[in-house]
Amino acid sequence: MNSAGLRPFARAATATAVLLTVAACTDTSPASPPATSSARQQTPTAQAPTAPSGRKTAPSDRNIAMDIRVTLDGRPVDATLNDSPAARDFAGLLPLSLDLEDFHQTERIADLPSKLTTSGAPEPAAPKSGDLTYYAPWGNLALFYRDGPSASADLLILGHIDADTDRLAGADRISIEAAP
Repeated sequence: MNSAGLRPFARAATATAVLLTVAACTDTSPASPPATSSARQQTPTAQAPTAPSGRKTAPSDRNIAMDIRVTLDGRPVDATLNDSPAARDFAGLLPLSLDLEDFHQTERIADLPSKLTTSGAPEPAAPKSGDLTYYAPWGNLALFYRDGPSASADLLILGHIDADTDRLAGADRISIEAAP
């Protein structure tokens, strides 16, 4: 397949969210997440969510190297992986079928069967709606359905899925395989 192409309530709440984000992003203490916790605590977002618009997301401007076959809840979508070492490592895990859960009304996440390499990672970039990413501290896959607030060295962009935000936000299951 070829690729075609998050309301603050008060200033105090926004300032608190920003301070929490900065504190979370600068924490260097080792931490490991619970293996099966449903109350995940990934890097918090500084911006309040906006309602999904139902628009088709723009393709990522990341370096595109490999087409993949992705289905969300059994329906196919166009997707690609970039040419980063982590994306190549991810491709080695395919095929995968994963149950997704919502995280911070921004992304859908799932645990991967093994950790991916983080060596040779490109400069951090803020995730965009449709980006397929890897959160290294937890070793999980994250599919953003809203733009992320900022770049993080712990979040590696693996590729992009071209689907409307409503479809990304409501996805419960993702299956990924190499395209023929």
